[in-house]
Amino acid sequence: MMMLLALVAIVSGLGVLVWSAERFIDGASGTAAHFGMPPLVIGMVIVGFGTSAPEMVVSAFAALDGSPNLALGNALGSNIANVGLILGLTALIAPISVHSAIIRRELPLLLGIGAVVGVLLWSGSLTRIESALLLAGFLALIGWTLFSALRAPGDTLEADFSQEMAEHPMPLRRAVFWLVVGLLLLIVSSRVLVWGAVTIAQTLGVSDLVIGLTIIAIGTSLPELAASLIAARKGEHDIAIGNIVGSNMFNLLAVIGIAGSITPIAVIPAEVMMRDWPMMMAGTVALFVMGYGFRGRQGRINRLEGGILLLTFIAYSAYLVLSTLPA
Repeated sequence: MMMLLALVAIVSGLGVLVWSAERFIDGASGTAAHFGMPPLVIGMVIVGFGTSAPEMVVSAFAALDGSPNLALGNALGSNIANVGLILGLTALIAPISVHSAIIRRELPLLLGIGAVVGVLLWSGSLTRIESALLLAGFLALIGWTLFSALRAPGDTLEADFSQEMAEHPMPLRRAVFWLVVGLLLLIVSSRVLVWGAVTIAQTLGVSDLVIGLTIIAIGTSLPELAASLIAARKGEHDIAIGNIVGSNMFNLLAVIGIAGSITPIAVIPAEVMMRDWPMMMAGTVALFVMGYGFRGRQGRINRLEGGILLLTFIAYSAYLVLSTLPA
């Protein structure tokens, strides 16, 4: 009976989590637009923050429940899913071209943040001081993002976000309503989801880390999947890839930083540095090589590259599942 309740909690929690995250993003974007915030700032900061909100809230509750490795798995697994599953699937449907100079500047920054996180995790633990450094980096990233957005008029990303906002106007009262309701449901659904995930992990003897890397990571990445697929189908390629790059930076800095600040990770499983972090960095390097564009060439992820990313993600996920099965 407890297993059944936990499964229901995971399925219902994920469903409400995805739905509430979309409402929260719509409400936050609409409210910001009514107060005169530029579309590029709304897109890069508010939407970027909103798509990572599920990971942040889920990881916070996981840490409060004494399961910080669930939060760590959620962050690393979400980044792996964002590149392998979401960009891979999106590029298969519609090849992605990178026009924005802002995104080209963010790609090496994402690579550097991933390396810094690896250095902090290498010791086998994550202290509150190290977590606070990650949160400080997150605040610095927000400031840099605002600066970049305000200093880059005419960037192709601005045109894409302006078009999106023009297509989805929202009265202020409705925007505030969805902002509040979306946030409340996001918190409640995250709490239910974490309870279900921890219960199943304890019942089956599966580590919190693996649950975070698989079910929770894929589930909390669904808002990014929806946003990227819709953007790619509409030809808004910079939104599709910019959404992933921003979300991955937020995950590494804010999601891990929040969890580690609440409950320091005393023992990080060895497989994190042998399997999961290298997998995440391999995807980040692949994203950088494909998306940056070298020797004057435009960054682009074609269907073949998208297929390789997707197959790699499927193989990694299958290995995780098989490794948890009893011998």
